[in-house]
Amino acid sequence: MASAAATSNKAKIARRVIEVLDYFDDNHREATVMDIVRRYDRPQSSTSELLSSLVELGMLFKDPFTRSYRLSPRAALLGVAGQAQVVRDGRLIRLIDRLSAQTGLSVALFGMVGLNVQIMSWQPGPRASAPATRDLFGGMQETLVQSAAGWLLMSTVEKSRCDGMVRRQNAEAPENAKFAFAEMATRIDDARQSGEVLGPIGFGTRAHVIARLLPPEPGLQALAVGFVYANEDSVTPASLQSCLREAIDQSLYPVEQEPIGIVRSFPTAA
Repeated sequence: MASAAATSNKAKIARRVIEVLDYFDDNHREATVMDIVRRYDRPQSSTSELLSSLVELGMLFKDPFTRSYRLSPRAALLGVAGQAQVVRDGRLIRLIDRLSAQTGLSVALFGMVGLNVQIMSWQPGPRASAPATRDLFGGMQETLVQSAAGWLLMSTVEKSRCDGMVRRQNAEAPENAKFAFAEMATRIDDARQSGEVLGPIGFGTRAHVIARLLPPEPGLQALAVGFVYANEDSVTPASLQSCLREAIDQSLYPVEQEPIGIVRSFPTAA
């Protein structure tokens, strides 16, 4: 039987692999060893060894001249075949790209991991307020009750179970993070009725989020997509909400002659 120390070490390695993959986004197409070391506060020697292993596995490419790393197509395609159609055919990524291009704001995709909300995907926007969003990146987790995106995701859970989740988070929260159950329940109920939310994003920042649930689909967990911005960013919440609704409808369920995922058969072609 593996020792507790060995099991813990394997978990750390798995976490660090995911951290490396999470590092890359539109603002970070390449990374050096020190880029990874500085963001995640990891040892330089083990980080260098890990990156070399990911190159050997075909997950990363290494430039022999700049000694920088970038994602390989294998990293992007790994696991895609087992995803819901909206993920597999790229509609979800196109939605995120569209929202960022339309507004210039940062866009995040949120999912639920236990009692935490996680930034599943992070798209930094060109006009986003750097001080408010520079510490946000993909993979981060926050307690559900501490983020408006978490309230929205909890609204997808059956009410009695949701109430239990809220009570547990309150019981486990430090004294300075306790909250009134009734107020939190009201926030979640409001999100349940509207399917969208506006409020603090959490994650130790002062940024805000306007998010909307994605329509349920077979094989797709509860997900929400939203704009992330700061007080100093000039935004009109009502316009952003309309933009979200329109983009979700048009990007995820476009009107086409043939539905996405349906392929016509040409029996005489081969």
